[in-house]
Amino acid sequence: MTLAPYASDPARTRGRRHPEPATPHRSAFQRDRDRIVHSTAFRRLVYKTQVFLNHEGDLFRTRLTHSIEVAQLGRSIARPLGLCEDLVEAIALAHDLGHTPFGHAGQDALNECMADHGGFEHNLQSLRVVDKLEERYPRYDGLNLCFETREGILKHCSRANAERLEAGEPGGVGRRFLDRTQPGLEAQLCNLADEIAYNAHDIDDGVRSGLLTLEQLEAVDLFEHFRQSALRAHPQLAGRRLLYESIRLMLSAQVHDVIDSTAQALQEARVASAEDVRRAATLVGFSEPMRQRSAALKQFLLHQLYRHPQVQDMTGRARRVVRDLFGVYVQSPSEMPEAYARADDLPRAVADYIAGMTDRFALREHERLTGQRVLAG
Repeated sequence: MTLAPYASDPARTRGRRHPEPATPHRSAFQRDRDRIVHSTAFRRLVYKTQVFLNHEGDLFRTRLTHSIEVAQLGRSIARPLGLCEDLVEAIALAHDLGHTPFGHAGQDALNECMADHGGFEHNLQSLRVVDKLEERYPRYDGLNLCFETREGILKHCSRANAERLEAGEPGGVGRRFLDRTQPGLEAQLCNLADEIAYNAHDIDDGVRSGLLTLEQLEAVDLFEHFRQSALRAHPQLAGRRLLYESIRLMLSAQVHDVIDSTAQALQEARVASAEDVRRAATLVGFSEPMRQRSAALKQFLLHQLYRHPQVQDMTGRARRVVRDLFGVYVQSPSEMPEAYARADDLPRAVADYIAGMTDRFALREHERLTGQRVLAG
């Protein structure tokens, strides 16, 4: 496929931190994708949760299935825009590698524990995983990914952490947070595909769990519009088939909206190269009507699902697990593997160890160390 002039071209990558010769049959971004898929951190995503914890059911989304859905949506949008699908896929598959067990509850708890030690940001942790924590190659730590892939993984970053990154890698992936410039279009696209994916699958998981109903969702304009479309085409449709068809139509409409809106933004900004993209405003996005409808859906999910008493109860227990583990490991480092126990920066090593855990391993460790069974593992 011929790339658009404003796409990230693997033949013109800014390269890897440790230079490597090119290979004859795979581009630089294809190699990045393959390294991510074969990483230990990627395999762990199958037992890390989104909203519902691992023990609550086998059919709820995990970080792994979410990442695959983001990659699928991203590629569907990238192709008609002439963007680099391989880079989109690599970023999408790696963007959650640094997420803790127990979803955002685990992240928030670990950030609290690390408040006096630089905090914890899951995007920064994902970068740390691919830059340092993976141990697969003889000449360097991490996966030695291309700049463009690493840039896409680090979609958010505090100024303090950006300054630390810049000090260690001048002009590197932290620089744009200081310059207020944009990442490549593929990175922008993955950021939006992430949002589209979790809004859709949280509707599905919310209804599956019984915490949301189709009747409640009638109040959400974006969903209700496509539920009505599904019923007009299939008047007898009901239950899960109606839910799935409504979500399918909603996803398709959002994908087409992003493609059309982004194409228009690119034309109006008159970008002619990947460097032009960096100096422009954010170019990948919804049309304003779709943005408003998507924002309303996010607000609905926040109040009706993420803050549901049952979800809050589970996430409260999950936070306790993370806090307890952190306290034990700081006081008794020998309870961790030797490489973590002997690290110079013990709090950061503890955070690395906990962030790498799956839900069920964290629960087993908590029960082993405290004698308490907080959640069924």
